[in-house]
Amino acid sequence: MIALLLAAGLTAAAPLPVTYNSLPAVAMTISHPGSAPPGANHWTCRSSKRPVVLLHGTHVNMALNWNALSPLLKNHGYCVFALNYGGLKAGQVGGTEPIEESGLELAEFVERVRMATGQAEVDLVGHSQGGLLAQYYVKFLGGAGKVHDVVGLAPTSHGSDAAGFDRWIWSLLQVFPALHELVDATDPAALQQLRGSPFMNRMNNTSDTVPGVRYTTIATRHDGIVTPYRSQFLAGGRNIVLQDLCANDFVDHLALAFDHVALREVLNALDPPNTRPPDCSTPVWPLVGG
Repeated sequence: MIALLLAAGLTAAAPLPVTYNSLPAVAMTISHPGSAPPGANHWTCRSSKRPVVLLHGTHVNMALNWNALSPLLKNHGYCVFALNYGGLKAGQVGGTEPIEESGLELAEFVERVRMATGQAEVDLVGHSQGGLLAQYYVKFLGGAGKVHDVVGLAPTSHGSDAAGFDRWIWSLLQVFPALHELVDATDPAALQQLRGSPFMNRMNNTSDTVPGVRYTTIATRHDGIVTPYRSQFLAGGRNIVLQDLCANDFVDHLALAFDHVALREVLNALDPPNTRPPDCSTPVWPLVGG
């Protein structure tokens, strides 16, 4: 059989390298701003598995956020897709525009993926704002019938209290309306993810989950951005704390997408029949992952 494949030029493609380290991702996004991560956006891809759409976080882009997970998913037989949503200032900084507008971008992108792959449903994997964006799309933009799994890596599900400074921030913006207008004009998505924002109040006034969609949230106790970290959890979903799995996992919010333990749990969430325990033999570090 191997000889026949060789003769036909149909040998399987070599696995893509997967580097659990944020530094190569930084280098890639600087050298190729706005580009897709390895393994993503091959629009002729076909697979029996549901396509996976990756949603980056605030102030980053798809290349930076998904330099590890995208090739990992591709190596496991998934058709992987990613987009830069919410603007891409200076070619690098995305996820800053109103989440409602980003939701419309996501809705359009999902339709394009469904049409290209011939699949009725997709799976959404989002980091930080990306996880919240997935929840918003499913709740309010008709995504429930088009999404099977929502997997959030440290999603801002219920808003962040900014390490306890949320009330101080809102007071400051009330005292200085010009500052509030400036933030609204330049970085509205960041403000929307703060606990007590009108957007978060709308999200929190509805059920966490939508029937028919499977939810998984992956969190770290060392998250200093989406605080408290348990605010990320969804009632009705599966909620995972990485340190409950591996005591030597010290990952923070930013490096979560380069954490081999977290990404193993992403694979487990998307394919429960083939669940495997994560490898805890090596530590995971803040900022860089591992």
